[in-house]
Amino acid sequence: MSGILAAVIGLVVFALGYRYYSKLVAEKIFRLDPNYVTPAHKYEDGVDFVPTNKFVLWGHHFTSVAGAAPILGPAIAVYWGWLPALLWVVLGTVFAAGVHDFGTLVLSVRNKGQSIGTLADKLIGQRAKMLFLFIILILVLMVNAVFAWVIANLFVSYPASVLPVFIQIPLAIWIGHAVYKRKTKMLGPSLAALAVMYLFAIISSKWGLLQIDLVQYMGGEGSTGLFGMGAVNSAFLIWIVILMAYVYIASTIPVWKLLQPRDFINSHQLIVGLLILYLGLLFTNPEITAPITNPGADTSWFPLLFITVACGAISGFHGLVSSGTSSKQLNRETDARFVGYFGAVGEGSLALISILAVVTFFGSTDEFLATYSSFQAANGSGLNVFVEGASALATGLMIPPEIAGTIVSVIIVSFAATTLDTAVRMMRYIISELGMEYNVPALSKKHVATSLAVISSTVLVLLPEGSKGFGSGGYLLWPLFGTSNQLLAGISLLLLSIWLKKRGSNYLITLIPMVFLMFMTLWAMFQKVIFEWSWFGSDPKMLLFVLGAIIFVFAVWIVLTAFSALTRSMKTSDDLDKTAK
Repeated sequence: MSGILAAVIGLVVFALGYRYYSKLVAEKIFRLDPNYVTPAHKYEDGVDFVPTNKFVLWGHHFTSVAGAAPILGPAIAVYWGWLPALLWVVLGTVFAAGVHDFGTLVLSVRNKGQSIGTLADKLIGQRAKMLFLFIILILVLMVNAVFAWVIANLFVSYPASVLPVFIQIPLAIWIGHAVYKRKTKMLGPSLAALAVMYLFAIISSKWGLLQIDLVQYMGGEGSTGLFGMGAVNSAFLIWIVILMAYVYIASTIPVWKLLQPRDFINSHQLIVGLLILYLGLLFTNPEITAPITNPGADTSWFPLLFITVACGAISGFHGLVSSGTSSKQLNRETDARFVGYFGAVGEGSLALISILAVVTFFGSTDEFLATYSSFQAANGSGLNVFVEGASALATGLMIPPEIAGTIVSVIIVSFAATTLDTAVRMMRYIISELGMEYNVPALSKKHVATSLAVISSTVLVLLPEGSKGFGSGGYLLWPLFGTSNQLLAGISLLLLSIWLKKRGSNYLITLIPMVFLMFMTLWAMFQKVIFEWSWFGSDPKMLLFVLGAIIFVFAVWIVLTAFSALTRSMKTSDDLDKTAK
């Protein structure tokens, strides 16, 4: 099958979903009100609550939820064949992710910009809220640790990408000052900043003096660096320290100073990246060489496909961004459709081209099956195959391979960094909420909460010995990411269903994807906890077993409590969904 045909079908379904389905949800289900006073206006503080143009906010939201996950998950899931992965990405985006991201944004906006974890208290009770916040904290901590590892290793492996990424920071600060102090339009400066970044990417790819290669600075891979470690590990440690210092600052300063302008630049970068890849697909016109399905797979795609793709179709992390940062910046309630649903469509478009970049890269089906010989092999090679496949598509636009590789690396690092400091900011919010809940005022202070978030993330990165060597401690918990992330999405859809029922709205649009997702996720998690990580498995992993069992029990508890609330005859709550006039 032609890769172009698969892309056209997917993009047309996305366009129809946004044009018709999201409009139906906005007007008939959520009943958006253009006169509603959003939290960004009501609680404007110039730091977290800042009314923002919908295009700028879409840039923040899109790049925060994009990260590396919608690339990595689909690149692994094609192990079971390209058709199951493609169908779940396309249909999951339209009927599950769009409604989830859109809905959690609206729910938060209607309730003072509070996070989805806090709203669990109002919808299903205080105990369920605390269990929910525990799952969220574990999820965000994993994201922080693993994304920091990914960025640091990309800097070590692709030193030409360092300068283009770091030059974005002063450019974003300059744009933020120009826009919010001098009332300059953001579009022109953002495009200029992106051009500067790519100019440096091209130059540094060709000129070694501009490559920030810490390993070579210390004498090469065989040399000794800091604290008796090898040069590679020393370089990794330096990048982790720099990254954590950066995210501390980025997550505490006002959003307009860095977060919004940098994310707006990154949204253009993502659009440019998507254009390069889709146009490269058009000009190279490759055939899909991966099998439609893989009957020789050593693990079943049912239900593992639905927790492997994760962010490419639906992700609980998106609800954290919607209710954690985006809801505090929404200018008008009617902007939520564009920011939330269209943000999910952008994510789905990235996941779609990730699939096509991988499945058209190999010369034959046998070559694909040799690389994707097992599910474990797919996990180990998925990201690298995407980088190579994306670079191959970019060469269709006459972009040299080394420059294409640098640009792809810059895109991945930029999105991962955006997700990282957004996640740290959200972790700060959660720690502050816990401090208020348990009457520990110190935890509600911005710098105390941020310090705890950064220190705990750093400890998880550096101290345990992970499967990928020094600094990969986050990977000890990463097998929990897919299930806990999808559980979070399922619980968020359940909360939305309860809220819609209280409002007298049709809640089937959230209830149906919730039932499907919770069934698949709880089934997959039960299999992993009992038959893979426990003593019943061939290679028991007690840490994963204990944490997985706790999360599983908490999730079941929350679901049973929520279903009890959903099935009761309820009147609209007095403290929910008030219109702030």
